[in-house]
Amino acid sequence: MIRKIVEYQKLNTDILNLLIDKFPDGYDDSDIISFRNAQNEVIEAVEVKTEDTIYLVKVGKRLVQAMEDFDSTDASDKEEAPEMAEDLSDDFDEDLD
Repeated sequence: MIRKIVEYQKLNTDILNLLIDKFPDGYDDSDIISFRNAQNEVIEAVEVKTEDTIYLVKVGKRLVQAMEDFDSTDASDKEEAPEMAEDLSDDFDEDLD
């Protein structure tokens, strides 16, 4: 299984939907995974999975706001969202193998 670390700025609608499905009321401290990256920096992330990939989404105030904004959009905005995020769908920070 592939692991990818994703910044909130690079979330596509699929990952946002996974986050909202897994954490409909938001995440708390028990959901956060802490680890050190290759530069020995402490990273905090929440985990969501697809069939072949584990996404570690870096947490922060902006992630919470992005989830709230995405969840509160109406159906017409959700239809437009894939077009806006399309260019970022394969553009992730780091791959962990």
